[in-house]
Amino acid sequence: MSKVLYEKRDRVAYVTINRPEARNAIDPDVHQAMIETWADFRDDDAIDVAILTGAGDAFCAGADLKTYIPPLIGDASPARIREIVELGLNGFTRGMHRIPKPIIGAINGWALAGGLETAMACDIRIASERAAFGSFEARRGFHHGDGGLVRLVNACGVGVASHMLLTAEPVDARQALEWGLVTKVVPHESLMEEAETVARQILRNSQSAVRSAKQTILDVIGQPLDLQLRTEAWNAYTCADPEETRELLGRFYDKTDAGRAGEHGTEL
Repeated sequence: MSKVLYEKRDRVAYVTINRPEARNAIDPDVHQAMIETWADFRDDDAIDVAILTGAGDAFCAGADLKTYIPPLIGDASPARIREIVELGLNGFTRGMHRIPKPIIGAINGWALAGGLETAMACDIRIASERAAFGSFEARRGFHHGDGGLVRLVNACGVGVASHMLLTAEPVDARQALEWGLVTKVVPHESLMEEAETVARQILRNSQSAVRSAKQTILDVIGQPLDLQLRTEAWNAYTCADPEETRELLGRFYDKTDAGRAGEHGTEL
């Protein structure tokens, strides 16, 4: 069976790292399969959102320390190092992170080391109550190199990033929620249902607006305020499809749009 499962249903791509016997650790096969999967997700016009999870009781335990890491530390060629730097772990931690479609992380268990980096590369992270997060690299003699450090700082701030990276101690799902690593914690058996609900919430919206919003978020991180404001305004006023926007506004004017503020919940 494939080490990465890939299924498409109702405009949603379901991606599952499938090495449960190794807690879904990333070996070279998983790495390559993930690159191919994200490329297909990016290019398939019938798919608008992805949900990423892990098989079994772990999300991803990081890079396989027996098959993935030793060749990089030992005798990797400059060309191989360049390939890794440009593509990143699992493809979308770096290099393919500009895929405009949203990726939801359904964190079902351990998200450790490179698994934490993979989780942090998702646009939205929902955690099972059984999930746990850890940055253990300092115990092995190195630190994050595939976006984990950067995304922890951007998402959670310097204090949280320093605590996790320098202590190399894990945190549970509730602590992760308090620190902003995830946006929701749900009962384990409800995890995929919640991820699918979030996917449908995204799908009910204008996809041109969704993709422009994701691009804008990526563009403004770390930039001076004036540039952030200009980028936001430029993208906001140029992303709309006039025909689609007129239709959506018409529903609002006619009071036929679902989920009008303050009146009732949005049906999915």
